[in-house]
Amino acid sequence: MSESTTTTTDLTSHYIAQVTGDLERNLKEQERIGTEITTLQEQLSALQQDHTVLVNMQQALGIPEAPAEPASTPESAAVPSPRKKTDAGSSGKRQARKATAAQGSPTVRKSAAKKPPAKAAAAAKTAQPTLVELIRRHLTEQGEPRSAVEISTALSQAHPERGIKTKVVRVTLEGLVAKSLAQRTKQGHSVFYTSPEAPEPTAAPPAEEQPEGTDH
Repeated sequence: MSESTTTTTDLTSHYIAQVTGDLERNLKEQERIGTEITTLQEQLSALQQDHTVLVNMQQALGIPEAPAEPASTPESAAVPSPRKKTDAGSSGKRQARKATAAQGSPTVRKSAAKKPPAKAAAAAKTAQPTLVELIRRHLTEQGEPRSAVEISTALSQAHPERGIKTKVVRVTLEGLVAKSLAQRTKQGHSVFYTSPEAPEPTAAPPAEEQPEGTDH
């Protein structure tokens, strides 16, 4: 009985040690995977924010979007399946006449005429004033120094559908300054921008000083 009890105790201790070790490894693995998930989520969030900023900058700089892949041509979709060689001469002539008639039919012309609206929509989209144009127009109309926050607030109120961001406005303003299309002045810790086309404020003439000791 003593040997059986000893064997049972050893097996129990062995299983306890194994289960304890497995639990520790499991917890460490959970912590490692959880850390990786948190890191990946932070990277994904940062990439999404960068993507939003880049898209806004692309719109602000007037960069056209990448063209869509060309659709399949109607000729490839309208290729007739091969037919049997029964009465090949007459059937071939009939198919040629049908193909010629189909190409000149009003239906084909209408389907071909329906394609340009996509280009027209893209042209209408690009016809809208860019952020650069809006900022230059705003600076010219104001005629006095404006900060990036003031410009962003004014444009957001005038064009709420565009989702204008202050960071994008500031980047665009710096680009205009680099191209000499805007002027930058600094007052303390604040930076203000003006249009080079805006008239400079006229200074009041200095008052004439009277000489000392003159009685009237």
